[in-house]
Amino acid sequence: MKLKRPAQIAYCAQLRDCPAQSLEHRMTARALRSTAQRIQALQAEAKNLDKDTHALVAELAPELLDLLGVGPITAAQTLVSWSHQGRFRSEAAFACFVGVSPIPASSGLTNRHRLNRSGGRQLNRALHTITLIRMRLDPVTNAYVARRITEGKTARDAQRCLKRVICRQLFKTLERIDRPTPRSIVDLVQAA
Repeated sequence: MKLKRPAQIAYCAQLRDCPAQSLEHRMTARALRSTAQRIQALQAEAKNLDKDTHALVAELAPELLDLLGVGPITAAQTLVSWSHQGRFRSEAAFACFVGVSPIPASSGLTNRHRLNRSGGRQLNRALHTITLIRMRLDPVTNAYVARRITEGKTARDAQRCLKRVICRQLFKTLERIDRPTPRSIVDLVQAA
């Protein structure tokens, strides 16, 4: 009988030492029980932190959570990297910071662009997560990627273009947000 991972963890967390078993068996059971109980504690802590993060993001920027593929963690990373309105002079500067601005990589008769490897890596990872979720769930996104591929782009280049589109959408959303003053942010964090 093969158990799913949560059932395996719950089973291992309830293992008991049996004096009739060998020392090796008892130590294995103890190690499994200890590890499973730590996993359960960390999962509960992560769930609570996720709930608190969601509440904080919903208070500061509920518009971000309305976007497809943007969850509380990616929204929080976006807000932390964004910092404040006016930090970026344009959408292109934000795209460069995120690491999704195209860099020319042309040679001879080949005219192409490559991915930008600089910028805020955490925000780029959050944007990558949003991109993957949209590619999996959104038919409009799938149509966009398919159109880019039929235009002659590789799948990777199509994903790069999609990241830029999502970055543009995030920038416009963040520019519209009426952010609270820094003092009220401190009050929100202290209240949590």
